[in-house]
Amino acid sequence: MLIHNYGLFWKECDGDWSGKSLWGHFSGHQSYETDFATQRGIYVLYDAQFKIVYVGQAGLGEDCLFKRLDAHRWDRLKGRWSLFSWFGVCPLVERPEGSDEWVVDTDAAITTSIASTLNHLEAVLIAASEPPLNLQRGRFGEDVYQYNQTAVSDFDE
Repeated sequence: MLIHNYGLFWKECDGDWSGKSLWGHFSGHQSYETDFATQRGIYVLYDAQFKIVYVGQAGLGEDCLFKRLDAHRWDRLKGRWSLFSWFGVCPLVERPEGSDEWVVDTDAAITTSIASTLNHLEAVLIAASEPPLNLQRGRFGEDVYQYNQTAVSDFDE
């Protein structure tokens, strides 16, 4: 499997940039909060009209999703994007203490078949660009989960 989890159209303004966290929750269950800051994979930046302005990768060396996005808040892309989607290659694992908290497993190996890789690449492109003539959604498969963004303000409630 290539892609394990993803988030679509998260808002830059809802990120926890001072806390260096990118919080998400699974299918509306905010009790299952996960910090995706250390996730590796591909990300897409959009302007306020959902136009793609940049595509990048996070995961080489010590780079991670949070570091790459935070860098774009200050580099030549500053002010040119307000939304982002991400597609993570690292699975989640339950914390060893047996709690209900899940964390990104940055040490997991990527193993995938050609068919699965092609399905995942197609699914990423469809999800990221929403082409108007595609009648079907991408085929990530059963074990790939979408996460909704948890805004920093949601923790204060």
